[in-house]
Amino acid sequence: MSEKTGLATRAELDAFLAAHPDVQAVQIMITDPSGVLRGKAVRRSELERIFASGRQVAGSILGLDITGEDVADTGLIWDTGDADMTARPVAGTLVRAPWLAAPTGQLLLTMFDRDGAPAPADPRHALVRVLERFARAGQTPVVACEIEFYLLKADGVDRLVPAGGGRAGERQKIDAYSLQRLDDLAPVFDEVYRAASAQGLPAETLMSEYSPGQFEITLHHRDDALRAVDEAVMFKRVLRGAAQKHGLIACFMAKPFTARAGSGLHVHVSVNDATGRNLFGSDDPAGTAALRHAIGGMKAHMAESMAIFAPNANSYRRFVSESYAPTAPIWGINNRSVSLRVPAGPAASRHIEHRICGADANLYLAVSAVLGAAERGMTAQVDPGPPVEGNGYARAAERSLPRTWRESLDRAARSTFLADTLGPGFLEIFLAIKEQECARFSAEVSELDYSWYLRS
Repeated sequence: MSEKTGLATRAELDAFLAAHPDVQAVQIMITDPSGVLRGKAVRRSELERIFASGRQVAGSILGLDITGEDVADTGLIWDTGDADMTARPVAGTLVRAPWLAAPTGQLLLTMFDRDGAPAPADPRHALVRVLERFARAGQTPVVACEIEFYLLKADGVDRLVPAGGGRAGERQKIDAYSLQRLDDLAPVFDEVYRAASAQGLPAETLMSEYSPGQFEITLHHRDDALRAVDEAVMFKRVLRGAAQKHGLIACFMAKPFTARAGSGLHVHVSVNDATGRNLFGSDDPAGTAALRHAIGGMKAHMAESMAIFAPNANSYRRFVSESYAPTAPIWGINNRSVSLRVPAGPAASRHIEHRICGADANLYLAVSAVLGAAERGMTAQVDPGPPVEGNGYARAAERSLPRTWRESLDRAARSTFLADTLGPGFLEIFLAIKEQECARFSAEVSELDYSWYLRS
């Protein structure tokens, strides 16, 4: 395995083939800039060639918008003649997809250009770029991803509603931490944990979240941030697959219901030194100077990174006061009303919980921007100011974050931090995609247009 890019070896392929003689089809997939997994199904006999020399894939797969439309302004479509690039297998991702009826495997790929250099449009390479900076300083980020989601079902009138479990008449009731809802949906979650175990994914605590039909499952922290994010990408697919097997939809929209809580992606971060010691660890609940400097960097670059943390039109509907979605670049200790929280716990586990991202964020990009800001803050020793106590939503004067998708894209286009962190080539491609999406979304006439304006 390549230490930098985490590429798979032939030994991994041999072990998989020996362990799964019945698997004849494998789904190979790449994460595009919007966080969508795109790929194809190959036969067992094709895997040896893929592991030896990669798979030729149209580079335009990284130049599509979230609906699958070409984005010509990325330069990846007609400017290149829709040329192929080389996709190579990612270590630890050749696994069985047990929710599928036929014996099937899956494999994550990462893209390289014709000269063997990392493809600028592949978001996974952005994270590799950030981790190399920590490595040069003798540091190792420790990361865990905490993903909120809704389980939805059809209500019989072509509408999706939360599959919240519970007794009739109580299914739409707020019931956070409900064990009854977990019991009601136990067959689904048993399927999730079985699939996660089969794929070697460290799925841990399950809980019923604030709104009916909303849940959260945490993944164990890793001192290999690239692996942690690969696992989170795979786990979202496990959730979708297990839900679909039971006639449900696992929904990662940031705000699927107007009157219900949105779904977030919480990124937990600490940093180890070369000896494995947590640089944030301290008996002081506020952590060490290194922790506070990391927070300072996260605060300083949060506003210009909102296009990464909240990448879609729907993302901005989540940021509602007193909704458990943070609305300002502030930090606090053991406080869930802020965007940067230092959780309570033992000194050795002291870390930062970054709470601003929506569940719709591209995992590779979100973690890249979080870690990139932390690295800058630690290097420049940025002072985050005092922690917020009490209700962070009351700090209206500090709500300097963009309020709309349009404003976020404009801020991102001017950001030297994002260009440097993600790579200038990637940022240009990402913004071209999101500009096309924004224009298409804004041009659509909705039912609300008719409701408000038809007869006014």
